[in-house]
Amino acid sequence: MQPQPFTLIGPFAQIITMAGLPDQGPIADEQLQIVEQGGVLLKGEVIEAVGVYQDLLAQAQANQYQVQEITSPMVLMPGLIDAHTHLCYAGSRANDYALRVAGKSYLEIARSGGGILDTVRKTRAANLKELVALLTSRCERHLQEGVTTCEVKSGYGLTVADELHMLEAIQEVNQRHALDLVPTCLAAHMRPPEFSESNAYLNHVLKELLPVVKGRKLAQRVDIFIEDTAFTETESLAYLQAAKAMGFDLTVHADQFSTGGSQVAALAGAVSADHLEASTPVEMALLREAGVVATVLPGASIGLGMQYAPARQMLDSGLCVAIATDWNPGSAPMGDLLLQAALLGAAQKLTMAETLAALTVRAARALNLHDRGSLAAGKLGDLIAFPTDTYQEILYFQGKMKPQQIWKRGRRL
Repeated sequence: MQPQPFTLIGPFAQIITMAGLPDQGPIADEQLQIVEQGGVLLKGEVIEAVGVYQDLLAQAQANQYQVQEITSPMVLMPGLIDAHTHLCYAGSRANDYALRVAGKSYLEIARSGGGILDTVRKTRAANLKELVALLTSRCERHLQEGVTTCEVKSGYGLTVADELHMLEAIQEVNQRHALDLVPTCLAAHMRPPEFSESNAYLNHVLKELLPVVKGRKLAQRVDIFIEDTAFTETESLAYLQAAKAMGFDLTVHADQFSTGGSQVAALAGAVSADHLEASTPVEMALLREAGVVATVLPGASIGLGMQYAPARQMLDSGLCVAIATDWNPGSAPMGDLLLQAALLGAAQKLTMAETLAALTVRAARALNLHDRGSLAAGKLGDLIAFPTDTYQEILYFQGKMKPQQIWKRGRRL
């Protein structure tokens, strides 16, 4: 094995490391670790050191390391992590959106044949090549906007063959694209029309699909949508406990329109509970006591014209809060993580440190990833640099300032 090359990158006006922050609860901006006129020393795809650029430059010159010089003022931070998306799909739900802005509710549209099942029909009709091309295009945009790790769910197949089809597309794109994809099996998105009874469908998934997913290493995570139009708390808890016994990590679509999902997430030992727009202090306490990450999805609130999840209250109650896009064709078609997080932060009065942590180190925790989310020795070299000399402008421009340079696993893209 050849030795990994060393590369020094810098100087940066500021490096926001996101290291050393509390795992949960509020974060003051003063708690951010900021390196002025800093540099990052990479060893292959991993960070070797973060520090003052001139000190690292002397080390680099003495050892004849490569140097990538930054010649204009930039702020460096970890690559963004989108911990909840539905990026693998075919078709559009623009008609659903038109109905919603005309006054129909999400649940009314779903009951009348629109909603998730509309995307299921279109995704089932797409072949593997088409799904790969569509997913690749969305990944490319996400990467250009600073997202270096992205969770992607199945859930628009709802048969064994079609769910595997989606997971195969996610796997193929993950192998080809610079963006790291984290697949999640969401076969329990809703009951498909081929089944008249929810428990029968969930048992079918447990028996026929999840063993194949596990055996082929197509996903390590399982999700379920707990809601009136999807699955009940009782059904969901039994399903999640069985999936956990098979060795899967768990996440839950919880408390989007009604409460109950958070309790299931807590009882099942889920890594995260996502959505939480309807959550109250009761649900927050359950999640905190069970150590479940609260992943809020402002894109869904924007797309549906409904209230944001109470992120400020969640942080003050001691929760670990991550922010993700929920990028999907129905409720959250925009998919701009930084813009959505900036709007949520302004509406909910989140500190800049809390918002940035929710997109990086705390989002990594929501995906059970320990090798990214902060800039420190041993972490992956996933770096994004913004054309500014102060980190505050990243959120001040509310998503309009995008990264000018991106490194993925130590390689400048």
